[in-house]
Amino acid sequence: MPVQSLHAGYSPKYFGLRHKGATWLNVVNDQVMGLGGVVVPGTLRDSLFILDALHHRDGGPKPETVITDTASYSDIVFGLFAICGYQFSPRIADIGDARLWRTHASADYGPLQDASRHTVRLDRVRAHWGDMLRVAGSLTTGEVRGYDLIRMLSRDGRPTGLGDAFAHYGRIFKTLHLLQFVSDTGYRRMIGKQLNITEARHRLARKIFFGQRGELRQHYREGMEDQLGALGLALNAVVLWNSLYLDRAAKQLAADGFPVTDDLLARLSPLQFDHINFLGRYAFFRPQEPGRRPLRTEEGELPA
Repeated sequence: MPVQSLHAGYSPKYFGLRHKGATWLNVVNDQVMGLGGVVVPGTLRDSLFILDALHHRDGGPKPETVITDTASYSDIVFGLFAICGYQFSPRIADIGDARLWRTHASADYGPLQDASRHTVRLDRVRAHWGDMLRVAGSLTTGEVRGYDLIRMLSRDGRPTGLGDAFAHYGRIFKTLHLLQFVSDTGYRRMIGKQLNITEARHRLARKIFFGQRGELRQHYREGMEDQLGALGLALNAVVLWNSLYLDRAAKQLAADGFPVTDDLLARLSPLQFDHINFLGRYAFFRPQEPGRRPLRTEEGELPA
């Protein structure tokens, strides 16, 4: 960001020690469409803002599972996601150091008996349950920001009583996530697939975002989100266009006798852009005859 802004922070990893930047935390569903996003100052921990991004979507149904790359995944974060109705499924880099928790100190957990030495304090959850539900309502209605709430509850590693209750509640769902991540190959593949979709969409975004050399030139967050929202609209337009023509091409190949299998279709992506012209001037007009452009011929040229 070459302009002065309160929403820009130094990022030595990306810009060195002299330049500032911001993070666009965007929500992408499993159909590759963007549902909105928020501007995050610098490179602060993602998970502190993810709830804000989810509750301020531009459209689309409420997600059931939230998949993120390795980020801040504290016990409080797991608890807040769970009480708001989301399954938080981050990819955890240091999974070998993660703790497994039990709910009964004297129960026999079989092969996990030695691994689950720590006990969730359900009494603390019960004591604060009413306040926890009120917090969930405030987050859902937008009365309080998730980022501010998590900072208030955690207090730099010294959680409040309510924060401690959320931490114990979150340990239940964190343990379930860890066990499923380790034992369920399909679950790990689902997480990896969604993260690959996100990265591929970001590559397309960097390709489109050339007009200002990838720079945000708005001083205030609203302007930045408007600028990035326009980028998201262009991204969704490319995804929609590619999806429509991939579907037509697949149906045409099947009609011609080519074996279009489910495995083949699963490997197609609407995020390809080699055929997209990102430069030049654009003319938008209503076609004389409704319908879509014809598919390319075997020679690779459009029919006359």
